[in-house]
Amino acid sequence: MGTWDTGHFDNDSAADFSGRLDDAPEAERPALIRKVLEIAVAATDFLDSDEAAEAVAAAALVGAQCPGGEPVTTAYGPDKALPEFPADLRPLAVKALDTVLGENSEMRELWEGDETWTAGIARLREVLVAASA
Repeated sequence: MGTWDTGHFDNDSAADFSGRLDDAPEAERPALIRKVLEIAVAATDFLDSDEAAEAVAAAALVGAQCPGGEPVTTAYGPDKALPEFPADLRPLAVKALDTVLGENSEMRELWEGDETWTAGIARLREVLVAASA
């Protein structure tokens, strides 16, 4: 995994996902977000770190549109404007983050003990939970 920092887009997988979003027609971008989140949620046996990184990036994009969400300002995020995402992506993003933080997640194993990464995921999850209510 090419990772250079603790941010939601600070790895090769998230940056590549951003590129795929930019390449997709605007109307298809919400479906790409949904697919990445669903892949993470469906991973009951093992969640690969690349899939987890994409799910975290997708959750961050959903969270950026929520009240109290942090805008995605990194150069590794999507360059093109994103449409307003359906509200049902918010609870799906929470479930995806729960899988990323779960026992069968390679990403959690890799970041175990790093308080900065864990706190960033926790803040994002809080925003998504609050917006899902």
